Amino acid sequence: MNDKLSVSIVGGSGYVGGELLRLLLFHPYVTIKQITSASQFGKFAHTAHPNLRGVTELQFSHPEALEPCDLLFLAQPHGEASKQIDRWAGLAERLIDTSADFRLRDPAVYAHWYGEAHPAPAWLDKFVYGLPERYRAQLATAKYASGVGCNATVTNLALAPLADAGLLAGGRVVADVKVGSSEGGARPNEGSHHPERSGAVRSFKPTGHRHQAEVRQALGDNFELYMSITSVELVRGALVTAHCLLNQKVEEKDVWKVYRQAYKQEPFIRLVKQKSGIFRYPEPKLLAGTNFCDVGFEVEEGSHRLVVIAALDNLMKGAAGSAVQSMNVMLGWPEKTGLEFPGLHPL
Repeated sequence: MNDKLSVSIVGGSGYVGGELLRLLLFHPYVTIKQITSASQFGKFAHTAHPNLRGVTELQFSHPEALEPCDLLFLAQPHGEASKQIDRWAGLAERLIDTSADFRLRDPAVYAHWYGEAHPAPAWLDKFVYGLPERYRAQLATAKYASGVGCNATVTNLALAPLADAGLLAGGRVVADVKVGSSEGGARPNEGSHHPERSGAVRSFKPTGHRHQAEVRQALGDNFELYMSITSVELVRGALVTAHCLLNQKVEEKDVWKVYRQAYKQEPFIRLVKQKSGIFRYPEPKLLAGTNFCDVGFEVEEGSHRLVVIAALDNLMKGAAGSAVQSMNVMLGWPEKTGLEFPGLHPL
């Protein structure tokens, strides 16, 4: 490709911004024009992202100095992108926002889950939810893509084949998601203080987590859904154990058929269910730095209970990776471009 797409990143000093920078630096079809940070402008990007020492000499620009580009990634804290959405849209033909600002389509649903009215409700319908496995066709013609919640993504990808097959209709799901500390972002807080975090298995949100609304939006509301989020001593990673009470009894071969049919063409979904070894089921540790979501299951024979287990890297498939994958779909590029890193073992 002779003419590369010019891209910029707003909010580049955070963890998601750093992951976007890492991915885009090696993407063959783009060139990074600017990366902004209100707190670190003028400094080299590798001061915030030391893994990129010797890889790039880009410096943070101030957000007010942002220039027009072809595609703009917004990697700001929740609530920031929507405050200046008209400005951002005036600087780039395409936008991909990694925050929660434009994930939900219904302003009333947003107000319910976020406790306030959306500051730019007219923009909600303009964004396509940035999960290609569910919205590939819509992303292919979209100008604006939203981010995905990492807890929502691992749950959506775990349950989508069952929902599409009608096995959840009238049933019940209890989804317990265990997540690493990077989900809390780069800014330290009382809960991330090492003596408080180390060794902890902390119930973060036993009920009422906002990402539940994203699952409802993607999978429908014809089954009962309960989500709990637990913080564990990981840096990267999200693992859901979804206890599904189906509307009929199933055998293992039937579940295999459902998941193989649903995901046989998906480049970043791997079915993991081995009979022996320590990696019989999905394991977040194996997925650090990758855009894969691994999905496995266990049938409780003779009952309506199916346990689905899925894992991903919350900063990648749960954030920056899905954003770059969405960009590839929006531009008509091979979907795996820039996202083929297979992970490390051991780590």
